[in-house]
Amino acid sequence: MKALSVRQPWAWAIIYALKNIENRGWPIHYRGDILIHAAKTCTKKEYQLAREFCQGMGVEIPELISLRRGQVIGIVTIVDCKFSQVASGWGMPEQHHWKLENPREITPIPYIGRLGIFEVPDDLVMEVAA
Repeated sequence: MKALSVRQPWAWAIIYALKNIENRGWPIHYRGDILIHAAKTCTKKEYQLAREFCQGMGVEIPELISLRRGQVIGIVTIVDCKFSQVASGWGMPEQHHWKLENPREITPIPYIGRLGIFEVPDDLVMEVAA
Protein backbone atom coordinates (compact mmCIF):
# COMPACT_ATOMS: atom_id res chain seq x y z
CA MET A 1 0.00 0.00 0.00
CA LYS A 2 1.19 3.52 -0.73
CA ALA A 3 2.50 5.60 2.18
CA LEU A 4 3.62 9.15 2.89
CA SER A 5 5.88 10.29 5.72
CA VAL A 6 4.61 13.38 7.47
CA ARG A 7 6.41 15.11 10.32
CA GLN A 8 4.72 15.41 13.67
CA PRO A 9 2.50 17.03 14.79
CA TRP A 10 1.07 17.26 11.25
CA ALA A 11 0.66 13.47 10.96
CA TRP A 12 -1.34 13.50 14.22
CA ALA A 13 -3.47 16.40 12.93
CA ILE A 14 -4.33 14.49 9.73
CA ILE A 15 -5.57 11.43 11.61
CA TYR A 16 -7.02 12.97 14.78
CA ALA A 17 -7.80 16.65 14.12
CA LEU A 18 -9.37 16.55 10.65
CA LYS A 19 -6.45 18.29 8.93
CA ASN A 20 -7.86 17.97 5.43
CA ILE A 21 -5.00 19.51 3.42
CA GLU A 22 -1.44 18.22 3.13
CA ASN A 23 0.92 20.91 1.82
CA ARG A 24 3.61 19.78 -0.59
CA GLY A 25 5.91 21.44 -3.09
CA TRP A 26 4.94 18.84 -5.69
CA PRO A 27 1.61 17.65 -7.07
CA ILE A 28 0.18 14.17 -6.69
CA HIS A 29 -1.92 12.53 -9.39
CA TYR A 30 -2.77 9.46 -7.30
CA ARG A 31 -6.29 9.31 -5.84
CA GLY A 32 -7.22 6.81 -3.18
CA ASP A 33 -6.12 5.51 0.20
CA ILE A 34 -2.64 6.22 1.49
CA LEU A 35 -0.95 5.36 4.77
CA ILE A 36 0.21 8.22 6.98
CA HIS A 37 3.64 7.51 8.41
CA ALA A 38 4.69 9.72 11.34
CA ALA A 39 8.27 10.64 10.52
CA LYS A 40 10.93 10.01 13.13
CA THR A 41 12.38 13.52 12.93
CA CYS A 42 10.81 16.59 14.52
CA THR A 43 12.75 19.46 16.05
CA LYS A 44 11.43 21.45 18.99
CA LYS A 45 11.30 24.53 16.75
CA GLU A 46 9.26 22.71 14.07
CA TYR A 47 6.93 21.42 16.77
CA GLN A 48 6.45 24.88 18.30
CA LEU A 49 5.68 26.50 14.91
CA ALA A 50 3.19 23.73 14.12
CA ARG A 51 1.63 24.02 17.57
CA GLU A 52 1.06 27.76 17.09
CA PHE A 53 -0.48 27.16 13.66
CA CYS A 54 -2.77 24.45 15.04
CA GLN A 55 -3.86 26.69 17.93
CA GLY A 56 -4.86 29.26 15.31
CA MET A 57 -7.04 26.54 13.76
CA GLY A 58 -8.62 25.83 17.15
CA VAL A 59 -6.72 22.54 17.61
CA GLU A 60 -4.74 21.65 20.73
CA ILE A 61 -2.05 19.12 19.91
CA PRO A 62 -0.45 16.68 22.35
CA GLU A 63 3.01 17.30 23.77
CA LEU A 64 5.84 16.28 21.43
CA ILE A 65 7.01 13.49 23.74
CA SER A 66 3.62 11.74 23.48
CA LEU A 67 3.37 11.83 19.67
CA ARG A 68 4.19 8.60 17.86
CA ARG A 69 7.18 8.77 15.55
CA GLY A 70 8.73 6.27 13.17
CA GLN A 71 5.37 4.50 12.77
CA VAL A 72 2.47 4.24 10.38
CA ILE A 73 -0.45 5.67 12.38
CA GLY A 74 -3.39 5.83 10.00
CA ILE A 75 -4.97 5.85 6.57
CA VAL A 76 -6.47 8.78 4.68
CA THR A 77 -7.97 9.15 1.20
CA ILE A 78 -6.45 11.59 -1.29
CA VAL A 79 -9.34 13.00 -3.33
CA ASP A 80 -7.81 16.01 -5.13
CA CYS A 81 -4.70 18.17 -5.56
CA LYS A 82 -4.57 21.84 -6.51
CA PHE A 83 -1.82 24.44 -6.45
CA SER A 84 -2.68 27.56 -4.47
CA GLN A 85 -0.92 30.88 -4.26
CA VAL A 86 -2.84 31.82 -1.11
CA ALA A 87 -3.31 30.37 2.36
CA SER A 88 -6.70 28.89 3.20
CA GLY A 89 -7.55 26.86 6.30
CA TRP A 90 -4.88 24.17 6.59
CA GLY A 91 -3.46 25.15 3.19
CA MET A 92 -0.23 27.16 3.04
CA PRO A 93 0.50 29.65 0.24
CA GLU A 94 2.55 28.64 -2.81
CA GLN A 95 1.98 24.94 -2.16
CA HIS A 96 0.18 22.02 -3.76
CA HIS A 97 -2.81 21.30 -1.52
CA TRP A 98 -3.53 17.58 -1.36
CA LYS A 99 -7.20 17.30 -0.37
CA LEU A 100 -7.69 14.57 2.25
CA GLU A 101 -10.82 12.82 3.43
CA ASN A 102 -11.85 9.88 5.61
CA PRO A 103 -8.96 9.70 8.14
CA ARG A 104 -8.80 6.38 9.99
CA GLU A 105 -6.60 5.44 12.91
CA ILE A 106 -4.90 2.04 12.77
CA THR A 107 -2.84 0.08 15.26
CA PRO A 108 0.60 1.70 14.86
CA ILE A 109 3.12 -0.14 12.70
CA PRO A 110 6.82 0.59 13.35
CA TYR A 111 8.29 1.35 9.94
CA ILE A 112 11.14 3.32 8.41
CA GLY A 113 9.83 6.19 6.30
CA ARG A 114 11.19 7.49 3.02
CA LEU A 115 11.01 10.63 0.95
CA GLY A 116 8.12 10.90 -1.49
CA ILE A 117 5.49 8.20 -1.86
CA PHE A 118 6.70 4.74 -0.86
CA GLU A 119 5.24 1.26 -0.55
CA VAL A 120 4.51 -0.62 2.68
CA PRO A 121 3.91 -4.37 2.23
CA ASP A 122 0.19 -5.15 2.15
CA ASP A 123 0.52 -8.02 4.63
CA LEU A 124 1.76 -5.61 7.34
CA VAL A 125 -1.20 -3.31 6.80
CA MET A 126 -3.94 -5.92 6.50
CA GLU A 127 -3.22 -7.23 10.01
CA VAL A 128 -4.01 -3.84 11.62
CA ALA A 129 -6.41 -2.16 9.20
CA ALA A 130 -9.03 -4.90 9.02
